[in-house]
Amino acid sequence: MDPSNMDPSNMDPSNMDPSNMDPSNMDPSNMDPSNMDPSNMEHVEPSLKLSITQLNQECLLHLFSFLDKESRRSLSLTCCRLRDVYLDPCLWTLLQFHSPSELRRANYVLGPSLRRLDITWLSSRVKVCNVEDWLKTQFQKDLCSKHDTLVSKFLERVCSMCPNLQFLTLSGCGHISDQEVTRVLQCCSQLRCLRLENCVRVTDRTLQALVLHGAALHQFTVDFCRNVTQEGLLVVRERRPDIRLSAERSAGMIPDIKPDKKTQRPLRRTLLQKVLMFS
Repeated sequence: MDPSNMDPSNMDPSNMDPSNMDPSNMDPSNMDPSNMDPSNMEHVEPSLKLSITQLNQECLLHLFSFLDKESRRSLSLTCCRLRDVYLDPCLWTLLQFHSPSELRRANYVLGPSLRRLDITWLSSRVKVCNVEDWLKTQFQKDLCSKHDTLVSKFLERVCSMCPNLQFLTLSGCGHISDQEVTRVLQCCSQLRCLRLENCVRVTDRTLQALVLHGAALHQFTVDFCRNVTQEGLLVVRERRPDIRLSAERSAGMIPDIKPDKKTQRPLRRTLLQKVLMFS
């Protein structure tokens, strides 16, 4: 082979056809999809068709966790597979209720996975519940009778079904007493934070139960509970210094003092005499 034939200077540019390199000479019809023969096109099928019920339990629990209680219940009514996810206790680690009437609804599941429970009632009806029983009118008594045992019965179920509860908030629950709170402290030994706000029937007996049964408790809030005394708070601070205690306005409010019937009778006679005098 003669190396001179490989010399670029010997290559004649005139022998190169520019038309072969001109894009204008390319036929656009060859690039039009409408002119493509369907028979030559490969039909592509989706490799996988997956419905929501084919997801594993962990994925479905994660999807359900973004829904509220009522939406979870509605979705669970569509098929048995989603109903099983709804009934899985692992889904219900947090429960929040904004009125006692919500406790009646069958849109939640109690189980050992429950870690946090909040019952907060900020309605104006709380003022009626906070009135002393001996001062309530018949209308107020009838109003309270519709929900006075709801929270207490619900807490009984929590005590028997949710032993791993760690955070509990009861706000505006004017009908719960020391007995229910003590029961929770005894049954939920892992309780770390207890918040009681505007619970007028809570007294120093709850503070005593806290000292005896709240071994795992680290934070205790008792705000606007008028029947808690300064002496009771002092006992908690002395015997359980490891607990962060908050008691806003509780020991400074006027407690309930049931009037003596013997002292009421002369007063009623005096009022009756005055009415007769001016009539």
